[in-house]
Amino acid sequence: MSEPLNRRDFLKAAAIAAGPAVISARGANDKINIGWIGVGTRGYAALDWLHTAAPNDVRITAICDTYQGYIERAQDRMKTIWGNTPKVYADYRELLADPSIDAVYIMTPEHLHHEMGVAAMKANKHMYIEKPLAHTIEEGFDIVHAWEKSGKIAQVGTQNRSSSIYKRAKELIDKGMIGDVHFVRAFWYRNSLPNDPAWRYVIPPVATTANTDWNRFLGPATKRPWSPERYFQWRLYWDYSGGISTDLLVHQTDIVNYLCGKTVPKTCIASGGIYRWTDKNDDREVPDTLSAIYEYADNFQINYSCYFGNDHYGYGEQICGNEGTIEVMNRQDLYFTPESFKGKPPDAVKSREPIHLNGKADFNEGDGAINHFRNYIQSILGNEKPIAPPTIGQQAAISGHMATISFKNQKKVIWDETASKVHFA
Repeated sequence: MSEPLNRRDFLKAAAIAAGPAVISARGANDKINIGWIGVGTRGYAALDWLHTAAPNDVRITAICDTYQGYIERAQDRMKTIWGNTPKVYADYRELLADPSIDAVYIMTPEHLHHEMGVAAMKANKHMYIEKPLAHTIEEGFDIVHAWEKSGKIAQVGTQNRSSSIYKRAKELIDKGMIGDVHFVRAFWYRNSLPNDPAWRYVIPPVATTANTDWNRFLGPATKRPWSPERYFQWRLYWDYSGGISTDLLVHQTDIVNYLCGKTVPKTCIASGGIYRWTDKNDDREVPDTLSAIYEYADNFQINYSCYFGNDHYGYGEQICGNEGTIEVMNRQDLYFTPESFKGKPPDAVKSREPIHLNGKADFNEGDGAINHFRNYIQSILGNEKPIAPPTIGQQAAISGHMATISFKNQKKVIWDETASKVHFA
């Protein structure tokens, strides 16, 4: 298991570039050869995102997945969008052994991030890895250590940091538009009909053990008989996922860290359960309802909630300052509202006008994913620094893991900065 990082080094490293530009051996005019690990739901969609982000700087030369149906679908998409036919692999280690590959995208379930992330660093590949950084706090530190030793570029997929709407929100906060901030509300609400339960993705009827490498999917997880539900709907099971905590919550604690200059919370207490999808045949393990309260240093709190049975309020963060509020809703709408002070605001606050900005209308952006991909590629080329290196990704992941640990144990969790571990109150 990993040794604890020195706290000062851990926090300081989050702001440092991830190493030298890379293409020196190939020449500045050559494209970056990309190996793509995981072409399921998100990995498949992201093939298009990279083409939008950096079509002239990269080429995808290899793809890897444990389900042949996903491989075939990705091959068709590559021909249509990229105009080439990449090599295909079922074993990611064979892809990493290819010396022609400069960089990888790891778009797999989170329980596989640890072994793949560490292996990518040891193979001297630049790495984009989806969030959460890893399935446990300890595994996350292993990846951070491997990255620090590698000197390679790495980016974690907390893409809100690359969104223009969030960058503008940070500018307003940094200018003092809302005054001192001690409290944030963050929430993510969803809903769907009973015949379309949350995270019960469609299982291809042709999927069998003949075209699906079940053992490679399981990786370090508990060995079980073939289960198409666990394979295609992995977010619902603790072996492969932290559920709400590591799929959704980490995006929001991470962006609050970015907006307000925070890192790892001091404490977390979480509660919830399976309230919405209670059919007797539904064997999900992760909650569909979760609330968490985080306490940070300097008198700062995040109040987080997620529920899969009502989507009226959608997704958002409300940064509540003593002189105004910044709200970012659904990654698209930014609102600034000055405080009224019961109709008697100070002159400085009185002069501030409300603001509304829209991502598509004002920045021509859907969300930050394409910018995030572009930042990763430009960092490899030596033109930028990664906005979410593994140290930043680990800070975000720790908050998610704290909520999971608190929920599972029904106890308040305290972060020990010196030991880089949690303990119970």
